[in-house]
Amino acid sequence: MTTPRVQPARDAEWPDVRTEGSDLIRAAGVAGAGGAGFPSYAKWTDLDAVDSLLVNHQESEPNYYIDKWLGKTRAETFAALFDALLERAFDRIVVSAKWKDRDEYVRDLETETGGTVIPPAELPLDRDEESGVVFAYTENKYQYGMESVLLKTVDGTVIGTDLPTDHGWLVQNTETLYNIFRALSDGEPVTHKYVHVSGDVPRDRFLEVPIGTPASELLRTAGRPPETLPSNAVLADGGPGWCFPVEVSPDEYGVRKHTNCLLVLDEETVAENTYGEGRIDVLEAYEWTDREVDFEPTAMIDPSRVRIPLATNPEPDVVDPAEPVVEVGDHVDVGDRIARPSSDGISIPQHASIAGEVTAVSESGIEIESHSRV
Repeated sequence: MTTPRVQPARDAEWPDVRTEGSDLIRAAGVAGAGGAGFPSYAKWTDLDAVDSLLVNHQESEPNYYIDKWLGKTRAETFAALFDALLERAFDRIVVSAKWKDRDEYVRDLETETGGTVIPPAELPLDRDEESGVVFAYTENKYQYGMESVLLKTVDGTVIGTDLPTDHGWLVQNTETLYNIFRALSDGEPVTHKYVHVSGDVPRDRFLEVPIGTPASELLRTAGRPPETLPSNAVLADGGPGWCFPVEVSPDEYGVRKHTNCLLVLDEETVAENTYGEGRIDVLEAYEWTDREVDFEPTAMIDPSRVRIPLATNPEPDVVDPAEPVVEVGDHVDVGDRIARPSSDGISIPQHASIAGEVTAVSESGIEIESHSRV
């Protein structure tokens, strides 16, 4: 069972996104839900410089359904958010999905928004000719999930070493935007994450988990307990085409805000498919379609403990870790702020993802034991 969400009224009260949006997104601890986990508020600090929002709804990784499922089951939510953002912040909102996914996963969102539909053959679109909600569909190519490639495909924008905001675009993927909706509508902090488990597991899983849930719990739910892993197994965080090795044990590694999948791979395949900066690309090395998969969240994990990282992005020169505001022995509830943003640089707070007792505080993370276990 997944956490129930209340669908918003289309005429609900909304904050002034231009003056309050960045602060609300930061206070909720929103970070990119895939990729690098960059704090999202930083993109929303100067909306006067942008006029367009691009929703990266590509979800290029095989057997991934997080964004597709959200777009289909939360169509009213996104429609309400789009209404508010078009009224207060943007001239146009472009949703870019793959053409193959339109009928099954995007039609409901089209219906709710009444958006203009542009098929792949008619791209790039003319930004000056479009307004409101636009659905810009692409062909089925993995590379279209990359922000720079998608922008070039959608409207011909070449960003080079610039940021999308330098060219009038703000880009967010679907799950991140869903968390932004929750931050703007009711100030709800990010405490849970949708995540897949894939690779050398008996069955691919699609789960909802508290931030900081140990990788060992995900493995058990996927039928591959850590003690059954072969000696040459490698765990990786990310998708088959873009993931990085997990350097600590499954018990020590907690789900990050950017974790969209935990992969179980083998050492030889990883060695043959590792590229610059340690990135692993096993997209062509495994058979991803010949397996049983979950098309929607099938379980919510209730871990006995979590380890919540203080930094959402691994680049220390770019993003500063949050600063703990709790001590060992403190009791916290879900949603309580346990770390404040650093006073220097780009940084976001962290919140308790389970109710329990703080059992460890370090420079890198905070551990919480569940109330039911302490």
